[in-house]
Amino acid sequence: MNVELNFFDESHDLSTDNQALIEKLLVFAGDYLHYDRLHTVSVTIVDDARIQAINRDYRDKDQSTDVISFAIQDQVAGELPIVGFEDMPVELGDIFISLDTAKAQAKDYGHSLQRELGFLALHGFLHLNGYDHMTPEDEHVMFSLQKEILDAYGLKRD
Repeated sequence: MNVELNFFDESHDLSTDNQALIEKLLVFAGDYLHYDRLHTVSVTIVDDARIQAINRDYRDKDQSTDVISFAIQDQVAGELPIVGFEDMPVELGDIFISLDTAKAQAKDYGHSLQRELGFLALHGFLHLNGYDHMTPEDEHVMFSLQKEILDAYGLKRD
């Protein structure tokens, strides 16, 4: 196992089964990405009001959303990489998921809450690993990998 999670349920409404699903899926995703050493990530389940505040304060978007991720390892153009810590765990960053929005989207898309939570957790996780969807090409790469991992895990779209 090359993924260690710090899990927080600020919503106080997430079932232990759904928490276990997210944890197992992200460990599976780390194996799927062939991590060669330990990677740590924080996952926090929040409500719409909390994710709206995060979105407003850190992204200047005063609206709720489904998932937000903050990568620790983002390298800015022209910045030198940090070296000498190759045997230390890699800290990926933080993922925030709105349980309110996940429930609404699961209903809207006609699939289970488990599928929606898995999708959102993996989506945030891939962002922490450097994937993005700002261009059509990047979107194709990220969404294809996301579907591949979800299907391999067994969380296919209903």
